Amino acid sequence: MLSVEELNNKLIALSFAEDVGDGDHTTLCCIPEDAVGKSQLIVKEDGILAGVEVAREVFHFFDPTLKMTVFIHDGTAVRKGDVAFIVEGSIRSLLQTERTMLNIMQRMSGIATMTHKYVSLLEGTGTKVLDTRKTTPGMRMLEKTAVKIGGGVNHRVGLFDMILLKDNHVDFAGGIENAIDRCHDYLKQNGLDLKIEIEVRNFDELERVLQHGGVDRIMLDNFSVTDTKKAVEIINHRFETESSGGITFDTIRSYAECGVDFISVGALTHSVKGLDMSFKAAIKRVSE
Repeated sequence: MLSVEELNNKLIALSFAEDVGDGDHTTLCCIPEDAVGKSQLIVKEDGILAGVEVAREVFHFFDPTLKMTVFIHDGTAVRKGDVAFIVEGSIRSLLQTERTMLNIMQRMSGIATMTHKYVSLLEGTGTKVLDTRKTTPGMRMLEKTAVKIGGGVNHRVGLFDMILLKDNHVDFAGGIENAIDRCHDYLKQNGLDLKIEIEVRNFDELERVLQHGGVDRIMLDNFSVTDTKKAVEIINHRFETESSGGITFDTIRSYAECGVDFISVGALTHSVKGLDMSFKAAIKRVSE
């Protein structure tokens, strides 16, 4: 399996391939090859900054001679007008790396900002905010990193690092008991040590899981606040609990106050607005 660094490098390479192609002809036609200068990242909207270290990877990947001076680090609250960093070197390189860097940083900062808002709502409850697999293809590791920067917790990264028995798995397997038993047989046969979570849709399924056991966490899917509180009382700390499905910014605190350990929020990654920022030439303009 590829490491996070290897995945990031593949994404960066693909990003430049689709953006630069056979050459940035606009830059090549009007900027001399030996021209050097500085560009600064200017924050244009309040939020949580994320992606600074990935930006460093972007610049180094394209042109290792670029020099980056960082003033504001990942996870820091920023305000409109803040300058996060300055990059010095080939102007051609500064112009050709601009959009790829901004696409990544705006997306990551938007996710970190949204996550921070959700996390702040749950202060004092002990409940943790989880992300989901509802991510942009190819950008999952960056988006999940942004969730952590914003104070959230990563759920499973993909299909490989945790077993999550959802409704379709249970139905196709012939029921809750069959699904759980097959999980344990599979893990034993393949020498794997993975946590098992199972989704329940109602109190009948919850009772069947409690009687059968063999899982680490129970996901309460689309339960109302009232039913969530009742379910948490029934489970009584025998298993970890997670609320999921239809939970919004306005209702998440009520679910947390039911005592669940985790609340998963797909909106952290699937419908986030990027944080506005720009990468501008750091030059003094002379009045004509």
